[in-house]
Amino acid sequence: MNQILMMIMAVGAAVGGLDRIFGNRHGYGTKFEEGFLFLGPTALSMAGMICLAPVLSDILGKVIIPLYRVIGADPGMFGSILAIDMGGYQLAKELALNPRLGSYAGIVVSAIFGCTIVFTIPVGMGMVEEKDRASFAKGIMFGLVTMPVGLFVGGLLCGLSPAECLRQNLPVFVPALLLLVGLWKIPEKMIRAFCVFAGAVRLVITVGLVLGVVEYLCGFNPVKGMAPITEAMEVVSSIGIVMLGSLPAAEFLKRMLQKPFRLLGKRIGMNPAGMTGLLVGMVSAIPAISMFKDMDERGKVVNAACLVSAASLFAAHTGFVLGTEPELLGALTGAKVSGAAAAFLLAMFGESRGAEKKQDGI
Repeated sequence: MNQILMMIMAVGAAVGGLDRIFGNRHGYGTKFEEGFLFLGPTALSMAGMICLAPVLSDILGKVIIPLYRVIGADPGMFGSILAIDMGGYQLAKELALNPRLGSYAGIVVSAIFGCTIVFTIPVGMGMVEEKDRASFAKGIMFGLVTMPVGLFVGGLLCGLSPAECLRQNLPVFVPALLLLVGLWKIPEKMIRAFCVFAGAVRLVITVGLVLGVVEYLCGFNPVKGMAPITEAMEVVSSIGIVMLGSLPAAEFLKRMLQKPFRLLGKRIGMNPAGMTGLLVGMVSAIPAISMFKDMDERGKVVNAACLVSAASLFAAHTGFVLGTEPELLGALTGAKVSGAAAAFLLAMFGESRGAEKKQDGI
């Protein structure tokens, strides 16, 4: 599976590069360029945390390791509170007592739970219009309810037993449940809290980036034990290389599925923007969220639900895994696709039930 995906991306990169050479006649050259231009934002969002991961592991390990041992979970699971490409992987690997569980937490759980916590919720609530926030929050709740499906599938594909999946994910399920209740009861306060948390993460990442740059340029760093910035940039570069091919490939898939999506959308009661957003979100969450204003109510809820698990699968997250532990790409893909499928079904059912209740009320 890894080889097939890498070949598809290689073809995408070749098509995008050729289109760029011949004047970008078909639009694939633009996507090729976008993949390269993602290097800057990607480095800003993750390089500093990669540098700081060993230091944070040493500091947090003194508290986290004893606490997680009490509940029978590996301390590496704590790393999943951050997104896979914002330091979650490095923190999980540094804290883990069992390397296999560190990989599971840092790749599968961070790509779903961590990404939702530090990226999808704060960014989404900041981007969508105020009138759409309730729909977005509702969709996120559907996605959180079905998140265990993806985490279980990903765990099984990583070689964990069902009982081990449940035990190791207890530190994730509890805050996810609290998050679910908070979004239901006090959505505005929860969003403000997430924005503050995201700001704090951004501050830490920036400090780590500055320290890494100073150490590279001057050979001096007041914080001992940091990973060199060259290691962080190597991970960033591997993501950029994958996106050179994945974005043109995703654009081709989007065009091929445009007509079937339009027909399917009519059957399930979702407009074309909502159907397209489902595919775009698997490449990058930001353009999918930017399309919310063009979606109907059902499309907004379903897209938000699917983003919890599916966000950025075919671009940044795939690139990250191929640059770190390519053998776990199948586990990541299985987790994200199964979680998104469960979220899609639950959101569709929930919206259908809601529509029926409105009709009964009328």
